[in-house]
Amino acid sequence: MIAALVSIVAACAVAVAILDKPSMRRSVAMTIAAVLVPVLIAGDQWDSGPITELRNSPGLLTVAVILGLGLVGLLAWAIDRWPVIFPVLVLIALPFRVPLNVGGEDANLLVPLYLVMGGGVLASLIRARRGDLLPNTPTVLPTGLARWMKPLLAAAVILYALGLLYSDDRSTGLQNLCFFLIPFGVIFALMAEVEWTKKRLRILLGVVVGLALVCAFVGFVEYATRDLLWNQVVIRSNDFHVYFRVNSLFWDPNVYGRYLALAITMVAAALLWARPNRESVILAVVSGVLWLALMTTYSQSSFIALIAGLVTLVALRWSLKWVVAGMAAMVVAVVLFGTFAGGLVKLDLGAINKQTSGRANLVSGGLDLFEARPVYGYGPGSFSFAFKRDVAGPDAPVTESHTEPITVGAEQGLIGLAIYVALILSIFAALMAGFRKVMPGLGAASRSYDPDRGPPAARAAMLAAFVAVLVHTLTYAGFLDDPVTWVLIAIGYSLAFPCRATSAA
Repeated sequence: MIAALVSIVAACAVAVAILDKPSMRRSVAMTIAAVLVPVLIAGDQWDSGPITELRNSPGLLTVAVILGLGLVGLLAWAIDRWPVIFPVLVLIALPFRVPLNVGGEDANLLVPLYLVMGGGVLASLIRARRGDLLPNTPTVLPTGLARWMKPLLAAAVILYALGLLYSDDRSTGLQNLCFFLIPFGVIFALMAEVEWTKKRLRILLGVVVGLALVCAFVGFVEYATRDLLWNQVVIRSNDFHVYFRVNSLFWDPNVYGRYLALAITMVAAALLWARPNRESVILAVVSGVLWLALMTTYSQSSFIALIAGLVTLVALRWSLKWVVAGMAAMVVAVVLFGTFAGGLVKLDLGAINKQTSGRANLVSGGLDLFEARPVYGYGPGSFSFAFKRDVAGPDAPVTESHTEPITVGAEQGLIGLAIYVALILSIFAALMAGFRKVMPGLGAASRSYDPDRGPPAARAAMLAAFVAVLVHTLTYAGFLDDPVTWVLIAIGYSLAFPCRATSAA
């Protein structure tokens, strides 16, 4: 219970960081959140193997602490000296995870990203102490639903922490809060204040494309040699299938596929808004290479996410009306096929569950959990525990939810779903602010530009990438517990409501 109360304090500190303007108060709030995370994790995992080993080896613990603090200090010095490198370091660190044992299970944690976050927080604190923080001056203020985006983000973090008071699996919920929501909320607060010049946006695209190509190269090598770097589950799965899935530097092929889908979406946005030149040819070639890499993942959810992102770009660049009409025609065709071909095509629900790796059972089981506790749910992080205990039994082969709305409903009930839906709507409102002035698909002239907001191509890329992530979470989960979501929202928000003076790196 004490850990849950402390986690609420940490969540409130993150809320202050998200909502407050550059100030000593915000820097202190971010510092409190960053310091409480390792304290909470250490307390939760006090008797686990890794923590016990550190407790029994004072020398090893001392070296680990000195090394960690030294890296954070070095990063803080560099970020304070060259603020522009912070968003670059965040983008570089996004894909990379370090395998660690947490709670008796293997976990792949974003250690490089945590170090960058620590450096950014310390740099912000140093500047606040020096009096170098400048109040941000938005060129245009959010209105309507868009102005609720930050409060709803803060509310989502606080609600998750409050849920730990009654969660059926408090340890897992605490880990999700400390490893994901708290650090990602801090990163959002820092990234949302970045002034995205055209040069920085080109660097952003270059970093994303460069990392995607590196990952693609590793994936091609894995595919050619039929040898993965890690993840025994995927390795064993490949032994029993006629196809071979690769995961590159990622743990899961679906997460690798999601990253490639986002990279392709951003490259496509640059292509659609670029004038024909040598760079366009290079981007087209890069896009083709990344498409080939995506095929090696055999990730259906990533292909669907990519299609959603590309359809969004087409709607913004050419015609929203024709895209909506085309989608409506597809829906009608599917309904007609289901109506008239129902007697010819027999649906085997058991086969569907098998083909979806048990996800159909997860959906139906998640709905059962929601019906059992519709108001407040079973508590954050409790889906797997409750699913095994109350629905499928302890021997269920798959227990981790792969559908974000189902997860939210089962764990946080109608209260959590209300925040979830409102947050998504507010994000769309923020990312699309002023689109009618600059997007040809919404009626604007072909080369329209709003001097008070970021470049249309970059804004379209952020919206399309967010749509791709959102669609992917419907089949693979990972919304607010994916740093990419927070970074996309932060960049999209800062492009829609730019700040001319910024305290964030």
